Amino acid sequence: MISNDSIRMEKICYSIGGRRILENFDFQLERGLNRTILGVSGAGKTTILKLLLGLLAPDSGSVYIGDLCITGQPETSFMQQRKRIAIVFQGGALFDSMTVGENVGYRLLEEGKLSQAEISKIVLEKLSFVGVEAALDLYPDELSGGMKKRVAIARALAADPDYIFFDEPTTGLDPIGVYNICNLMQRLQAEGKTTLMVTHDLVTAFATSQRFTFLHNARMLFEGSEDEMKASNIPEVREFLEPTDNSLFI
Repeated sequence: MISNDSIRMEKICYSIGGRRILENFDFQLERGLNRTILGVSGAGKTTILKLLLGLLAPDSGSVYIGDLCITGQPETSFMQQRKRIAIVFQGGALFDSMTVGENVGYRLLEEGKLSQAEISKIVLEKLSFVGVEAALDLYPDELSGGMKKRVAIARALAADPDYIFFDEPTTGLDPIGVYNICNLMQRLQAEGKTTLMVTHDLVTAFATSQRFTFLHNARMLFEGSEDEMKASNIPEVREFLEPTDNSLFI
């Protein structure tokens, strides 16, 4: 069933340099149902996020934000709808020349709709939410990897999006950093944000999502709940969940 309040793909095909990344790929992210896309490195998980945001154009098929089809449209025609979505990139993607506070408030400042005092209030509120308000005047190169991720989440929250995309949010983090990111995602969900994560980290995925999509060889091999995934007899899913000696050189 298609919901008007969703982000979705219909029959998406996408290739890079002759290599097929997605083949007739259907996908829907409904409001309030947190989802993770799983797959091995290089399977095309991050590509899905970029296609959903309109940062990439598919070879064929359609992408919708709500009722609006953004495929083949100029970026200016769907900028308002895209503001409903924020993304936390794998590396944080912070501006090195800006302080933490300036990074978090950058989008609000660019839009020019709020006063500096209003922006400063929002910045401090979001940094407090992720627990790094003390880093307000620091620069990204003064932060740990985990702090950079949390600042990136604060920046995503500043514009009050409905959906937040996470691209491998726990990569390179120690167990405490992973715990903090999982905790933040759960808090965001409790406040009504819908999250979509791409990862190969099963612990984080199962801690933060209710639905799972497994991507393999350009196609969706599985879609369902954690229990359904763990009970799946699909060989590729079983191999991903429980690698064996035969997995060593895949």
